Amino acid sequence: MRLVATEYISLDGVFEEPGEWSGPFFNDEAGQFKWDELQASDAQLLGRKTYEGFAAAWPTMEGTGEFGEKMNAMPKYVVTATLDRLEWPGSNVIKGDVADEIRKLKKQPGKDLLLAGSGQLFNALMRENLIDLYRFMLHPVVLGRGKRLFAEGAGQTVLSLTETKRFATGMVILEFEPTTKS
Repeated sequence: MRLVATEYISLDGVFEEPGEWSGPFFNDEAGQFKWDELQASDAQLLGRKTYEGFAAAWPTMEGTGEFGEKMNAMPKYVVTATLDRLEWPGSNVIKGDVADEIRKLKKQPGKDLLLAGSGQLFNALMRENLIDLYRFMLHPVVLGRGKRLFAEGAGQTVLSLTETKRFATGMVILEFEPTTKS
């Protein structure tokens, strides 16, 4: 499996609560992009906070059609030190040596393993060089405050731009691969 980290991000690097600011930029192009991304994946990787938000929303969200069906049915791997039981069907707890567990998942055959949100997990996996593809959905908005995606003191990471897409709303998809892989 290839680990793909997809993040909604503002021009000033904020990724926190994209549901509060990304809506005006989401159109049919973005919807098709997210559909294609979901179809290219077999499982999700989530940190606890993102899992809790997704688990509260997706199982009861109406009008999501096949997209929602796949979100609810696909396996979900949740990195958490505090939760022992996960209610969302298909959810599995990852504890202990997270990097080692992710390496094991990546060795399994299949499509992409999607990481969304989960800033702390994102930064930990970036430090371990476990992310195979960085996909940033850059929104044409400056928020001025909020949690930034990249942690302070994370160190320098060099990435190679592999793909760009521009949507009519001004959102830009930037895809990067690490220059070295583990």
